[in-house]
Amino acid sequence: MKILRFNADNMFTRLVEACEHDPFALLGPRKAGDNWLVRSFSPAAESAWLCREGVPEPMARIHPAGVFEWRGSQPPGRSYLLRYQATSQAGLHTWEGHDPYAFPPLGSADDLYLFGEGTLSQGYRLFGPHCDSVAGIKGIRFRVWAPNAERVSLVGNFNTWDGRLHQMANLGASGAWELFLPDMAPGELYKFEIRHRGSGRILVKADPYARQAELRPGTASRVVAASTYAWNDGAWLAARRQWDWQHAPVSIYEVHAGSWMRHADGSYYSYRELAERLIPYVSELGFTHIEFMPLTEHPLDESWGYQTTGYFAPTSRFGSPDDLRFLVDACHGAGIGLILDWVPGHFPEDSFALAHFDGSALFEHEDPRLGQHPDWGTHVFNFGRNEVRSFLLSSAHYWLSEFHFDALRVDAVASLIYLDYSRKPDEWLPNCYGGRENLEAIAFLRDLNVMVHADFPGALTIAEESTAWPMVSRPTYVGGLGFSMKWNMGWMNDTLDYMQKDPLYRRFHHEFLTFGQLYAYSENFLLPLSHDECVHGKSSLLGKMPGDAWQRFANVRLLLTTQMTSPGKKLEFMGNEFAQEREWHAGRELDWASANETAHAGVKRMLCDLNRLYREMPALHELDFAQEGFSWLDCNDAEHSVLGFLRRAMDGRFVVVALNFTPVPRRSFILGVPQEGNYRELFNSDSHFYGGSDLGNGTVASGQPHMTYPASLALTLPPLSGIILTPY
Repeated sequence: MKILRFNADNMFTRLVEACEHDPFALLGPRKAGDNWLVRSFSPAAESAWLCREGVPEPMARIHPAGVFEWRGSQPPGRSYLLRYQATSQAGLHTWEGHDPYAFPPLGSADDLYLFGEGTLSQGYRLFGPHCDSVAGIKGIRFRVWAPNAERVSLVGNFNTWDGRLHQMANLGASGAWELFLPDMAPGELYKFEIRHRGSGRILVKADPYARQAELRPGTASRVVAASTYAWNDGAWLAARRQWDWQHAPVSIYEVHAGSWMRHADGSYYSYRELAERLIPYVSELGFTHIEFMPLTEHPLDESWGYQTTGYFAPTSRFGSPDDLRFLVDACHGAGIGLILDWVPGHFPEDSFALAHFDGSALFEHEDPRLGQHPDWGTHVFNFGRNEVRSFLLSSAHYWLSEFHFDALRVDAVASLIYLDYSRKPDEWLPNCYGGRENLEAIAFLRDLNVMVHADFPGALTIAEESTAWPMVSRPTYVGGLGFSMKWNMGWMNDTLDYMQKDPLYRRFHHEFLTFGQLYAYSENFLLPLSHDECVHGKSSLLGKMPGDAWQRFANVRLLLTTQMTSPGKKLEFMGNEFAQEREWHAGRELDWASANETAHAGVKRMLCDLNRLYREMPALHELDFAQEGFSWLDCNDAEHSVLGFLRRAMDGRFVVVALNFTPVPRRSFILGVPQEGNYRELFNSDSHFYGGSDLGNGTVASGQPHMTYPASLALTLPPLSGIILTPY
């Protein structure tokens, strides 16, 4: 007996000290000579029984820390229950359940191989919690990647957050861990308790692959049942697969879900409430798409979602994952596409999340010159690690597959592709060739875009990229990064810089408006007036404009007209549509009270009409990315701060655009045109319907040749306005 006790003490030391990487070697059912035995571990129990068909059979306590053993001549099967008993101040306490260690791991060797290779794009089907049924017993199967852990345990309310109780099985060289918890139901909160190999440090972490998280300030992951949502967007997805997006109108309304509109008590609208209120509003405005700033889980409201901790979890602020599915489905039903801001460039330092996940620099780099982002106090993903690439590829795939998003807007691409981004000379490390390019991140972005375009035909990837990196929106097979579109930050910066100047001095900066045509077709550009331009002291669009109240509103109308008539797809941040006075603040809703005031309502009415024209007039969208779709009529009149240009459709039809950037009306202004005849004014931002002075043209007959054109128009250009004309 003493020898048995000595051997048992040594055999179970790692188990009772919560250091065991292979608990299945010690616990659960197994053959023992001619007999069978079942071992279990419950440190709080004083007595234990194995119950088969309702009949309890006592288990012997073979270790003082709470290891119990049953022996029998017949195999126990998997459906037996373990019953435990202990005394407490409240009296005798009994609990029972199926044995997790009667269900060996089932991790797919093929998937684990692809994960380690960096090519697994559906890792969410392997990792995280999954509802499962084994031998008729329902439960949740968990897997997590923690290669530098000595031991990983599941913890939660179901085991009083005790890391000794549900130690997971290591799946070998993959670094993955697995455990099936029978009887667990969706809704349960959980985390992983991880003991670092070597240091013995204990960490408690949320699941990187969790499908839902506890509502902040809680940080636990939540088990979610497999979705039973019945999608109704089959026709939309079928049409998207055939969508010729390069020649189609794309006009995006950018939304921060937490501050677009709120209830009277300041609480958020849910996903379903947003579907009810936001979709009709966007339809009225005429936008083709909604872009949501990140809806991935994040702990801090003030980060706007850009410091992601849940790469597979829709934020619980606004409801459940199926509630988000409802919102996407409703948008598609209304003919509106959905774009998700996605943040693969960096992640926050929160101790419960990805940072030093298993006690080592796992998702990030160990060296701060590679792994720390100086601007945001965050960690940079280690794109040279195969498993990290699989993690991020799987996240992108998840949102497009499981939630039917139509596009991913990839945040801060410049910070991914440059090793020295926002760093001083001694704060970064060169690549293997001595250069500043992040070769691993570049390879990842190409893999991402190839995957999206292959697996989700018609879905878009949009790069927020602010540098002159070449061929961002060109296919990977010709050396590009493979994005569908790139934000035109140069156009945005130049145009806003110009518009903020007093009209008296604009003639000295005319090149701000014309320079962009030198590179306008080097990429598939999107023209953004985004949230970044309306926050952090930059003021709102209206707040940027010079002049008195009338001129400020006229300038906003002129800016939006310039954007909507210039080559490139369009993006408008919420609040721009009615020229909100205050700059945007994530802690409050938009200034809806002022939206109905005359001047603000006029801007909104104008943008509705511009969006309608943009969608209906092929000349304004079909050749957004081609030089053939644009011609200057007059780009040299800096003295009068006037621009004139043509926009053409694929069939040669065109519209004439004239823009006057001064508060001085220009009468009998001569503009050459390529075709004789009468021209009709389609649009005038100075219309009294929009709050303007109503100076316009009506119908104009062409006159003598002018410059290089065979005919000309003598136009009245209203002050601080843009007009669109078409021949008829």
